[in-house]
Amino acid sequence: MKIAYLGPQASFTQLAASQIFPENELVAESSILDCFNAVKNGEVDKAVVPLENSIEGTVSMTLDYLYDFENIFIQTEAIMPISHQLMMHPANEDFSKIISHPQALAQTFHFRFNHYKNTLTQDYSSTSAAAKLVSENPQEKWAAIANSYAAKLYGLKVIHKNIQDFEQNHTKFIIISKKRTSLNLNFPKSSEKTSLLVTLPEDHAGGLHQVLSVFAWRKMNLSKIESRTMKKNLGNYFFFINVASEWHPVLSENALEELRLFGADVKFIGHYNEYILED
Repeated sequence: MKIAYLGPQASFTQLAASQIFPENELVAESSILDCFNAVKNGEVDKAVVPLENSIEGTVSMTLDYLYDFENIFIQTEAIMPISHQLMMHPANEDFSKIISHPQALAQTFHFRFNHYKNTLTQDYSSTSAAAKLVSENPQEKWAAIANSYAAKLYGLKVIHKNIQDFEQNHTKFIIISKKRTSLNLNFPKSSEKTSLLVTLPEDHAGGLHQVLSVFAWRKMNLSKIESRTMKKNLGNYFFFINVASEWHPVLSENALEELRLFGADVKFIGHYNEYILED
């Protein structure tokens, strides 16, 4: 079985994928979009992509692609602790620019402000790609923010460890597939949920209340609700909703049917478990 992940090698997503699929072939993709396309085109069986970070919130691209791509489902969700290290080429004594993924730069903002306030930063496609770039350009005075495995893989020296602004820094990764069935893992289970994408027929007063009331009177707990622009006109949004607890074949299906009856477009994207990975 082939599993795509947001690469390159030594990315946090690869570390998560290695824990979840230790016996399978892992295929690095250069972007989240490439991961979705690899699943859609049948090039891989599944893909592992980041969905949310405890500091920076939802990865908007992942949410947008869940909306844009038809017949791609979430099979499970895995949470992994995230720690960042500041590293540079061993041939250099100092650096003038820090390169990393925008999320990693945001998650280390206070550290950089306190220690490298005047140092330039540059966004890059992933933390591991930034580490690889620094390793391949010793003539440049660059540093990267990435994980310890990336430093070891690319031969960089770590000059500051665990520079994330908050100790409890975790990222949620989802496994996507064209199969609607859930995927069970041999890790501690933390919760069970159903994910939906709901689009209202038009922007009108009480529209969101109408959606929420469908779940409220059935005593169905919503653990997450987030709006995302549909990129058409101002004021047009879809809603990403997580319904906590088990999937009830009657109660849950009736809730979706009621949403559709008042004109909402409802996209079921998975009922699955959430697991806790190792550091």
